[in-house]
Amino acid sequence: MTSIIQNIVRQFRFQGEFIFIERFGNGHINGTFAVYFKTRTNHPVRYILQIINTNVFKRPDQVMSNVNEVTRFLKAKITEAGGDPMRETLSPILTQDGKLYYEDKNGSFWRAYTFIDDAACYETITSPELFYKVGKAFGKFQNMLADFPVDKLYDTIPRFHDTVKRYEDLEAAIAADPKKRAASVKDEIEFVRERKADCGVVLELIEKGEVLRRVTHNDTKLNNVMIDNKTGDGICVIDLDTVMQGSALYDFGDSVRFGASSAAEDEPDISKVYMDISLFDEYTRGFLKEVRHSLTQGEIDHLAFSAKLMTLECGIRFLTDYLNGDLYFKTTRPRQNLDRARTQFKLVADMESKMDKMNAIVHRYAGM
Repeated sequence: MTSIIQNIVRQFRFQGEFIFIERFGNGHINGTFAVYFKTRTNHPVRYILQIINTNVFKRPDQVMSNVNEVTRFLKAKITEAGGDPMRETLSPILTQDGKLYYEDKNGSFWRAYTFIDDAACYETITSPELFYKVGKAFGKFQNMLADFPVDKLYDTIPRFHDTVKRYEDLEAAIAADPKKRAASVKDEIEFVRERKADCGVVLELIEKGEVLRRVTHNDTKLNNVMIDNKTGDGICVIDLDTVMQGSALYDFGDSVRFGASSAAEDEPDISKVYMDISLFDEYTRGFLKEVRHSLTQGEIDHLAFSAKLMTLECGIRFLTDYLNGDLYFKTTRPRQNLDRARTQFKLVADMESKMDKMNAIVHRYAGM
């Protein structure tokens, strides 16, 4: 394996003399390595090397085209604002023949980035202030890309946040019922069916032009923001593989879904699950501090709703996978996907009970 990796390393325009390579990070999709090189400086220089998971990303060329277009645009904006473009966005390393990725003889696709030092990603929220900083980082990301020409982006995962399609997939799974599980989840199925009308709201707003089609990250979890070790500020949004056209509502809603929950995503005891309104407040404050002037009225009015929608969509996906036999999401125990679905539905119900407060928070920070 070492000789294979060393051969891959030689395909990229890394600077310095290769020292060694090691596994890096906790990513669940792509295989990630840190590559160390000796230079004339006192410390080794690191790069990130990744093998792209082509089971998830069928067209890695399109993925890397999107990454390149977005990071080039961001670098120009960051430079114009007097920032550090090598630290505040990802910087792809080209292959020896000038490409954004290398395809090896086995048909595997590799890509590389510069390493952002003196910063870290967090897996859990250690303080409300951290969630505020994450909100600011994703808000800034949206704001800088507000005038990006979205037609340049490939739709690398078609209909990814099409909640209507997710609902239809669930109904198909119920009808097929390949594992004979539908009878045991009647309450969960009814919960979703009662909220069928919610599924098409954002798509209808996009069609009307009240919500704009924008660049969206589509994986706005806490650990996709790099936090500066010295200042504690969010300096760089990473993991741009799912960047494509969508709605700012998707990114906001998914962050709240993941970050403002009181419990783990697969918590079996749903009595422990609720949406922490104080964390919603902190994230919203940070997000809108950066992007409120770029959002339409329709987007502002539906930010709180988007948290419910993205949580409902995620629960639908977990329930669908449970009915289909746990084919998509990795599981480590029986009924884990069902537990995941139930936590999401508990969050949805809790958000519904707090929606007036959530809307008030949004409009306060939007300056209304």
